[in-house]
Amino acid sequence: MTTKLNHRDCANFAPIDVTKGICHLTKDIVLADTEQCADFARLPKCANCKEFACTPGTSHMGHCNASAHEPKFFAYPDMAAVTCDRYAAL
Repeated sequence: MTTKLNHRDCANFAPIDVTKGICHLTKDIVLADTEQCADFARLPKCANCKEFACTPGTSHMGHCNASAHEPKFFAYPDMAAVTCDRYAAL
């Protein structure tokens, strides 16, 4: 399965609201769901981490296997992982 990456998946994108944001590189306002540009830098997200596991029967909720807590804490695939010290890219 191929995942389409948009501006909202870029580390250079700063959201203003749910539909648009500012590109840190160009300083332009861009729509969040439009196609990525040539300067795309993938934003670390739980869906792109080796430690993320989806809850059986769903694709929108899961847990982090790197969590030291029991039970493992909930995570969702689109959660930004920029501050996670246990993020491991796929």
